Amino acid sequence: MLEQDNQIGVIGRLYLDLLKRSLTNNIFGDEPDPADEPARYVLAAVEHYQQSAAVSMLPLARFDNLESCIADVIAHRVPGDLVETGVWRGGATIFMRAVLRVFGDIDRIVWAADSFEGLPEPDPEKYPLEAKAFKSDAMTKYYNHLAVGLDVVKRNFKAYGMLDGQVRFLKGWFKDTLPTAPIDKIAILRLDGDYYESTRDALAALYDKVSPGGYIIVDDYGEDHWTYCRRAVDEFRAARRITDPLQYVDAPCRFWQKSKQ
Repeated sequence: MLEQDNQIGVIGRLYLDLLKRSLTNNIFGDEPDPADEPARYVLAAVEHYQQSAAVSMLPLARFDNLESCIADVIAHRVPGDLVETGVWRGGATIFMRAVLRVFGDIDRIVWAADSFEGLPEPDPEKYPLEAKAFKSDAMTKYYNHLAVGLDVVKRNFKAYGMLDGQVRFLKGWFKDTLPTAPIDKIAILRLDGDYYESTRDALAALYDKVSPGGYIIVDDYGEDHWTYCRRAVDEFRAARRITDPLQYVDAPCRFWQKSKQ
């Protein structure tokens, strides 16, 4: 991050690094390892994120990736806004807004798209793994289907000083809100919808708005034991003949940069 450090200075670097650790409840402890055995990771994640004041469940590696992508589109003047589909308590979108502020970018909008009512129930015949996960003890008793109300998310933005005119919220199921969302161009598209249909709906509605040189980040691509997110991405890329290489962030997360035309 040397080039980014030169752009934002020592104070900016200290602020963003502290913000990452604050959003993820990593001030006084270590984060769970997403590459750990699934059952052990779930137990650790519930304690570390769900049962704490954490505003994001993203590992720090994914925040580093997000910051790097944002810094790159700013440095190379890639046009477009920053979008996350599936925001939970708002941590990643709060961070997006903070990075824009540190870099002095006053033109881009951060879009936080979510039902703010939890995950949609998957079709058990089409998506049996997802349907099983949806009804699991972990999802029903601890994660509460990742339901966080819009009022809570706005409260979190306000607590971090990031609730301003460069933030927009899209409330509803992706299939209903994203096709008509008033977004012109996208520089960062971060997909965190968990399931096949949520991932597919976001790509179908928003991919063509991603500017050349922009980034598509897929949070759950490697989570093959409970979601068909990988299938949704692979099918979309194949159908659209996308050959931009998928790059590794950590065990679950991948991203690619849209080819410059």
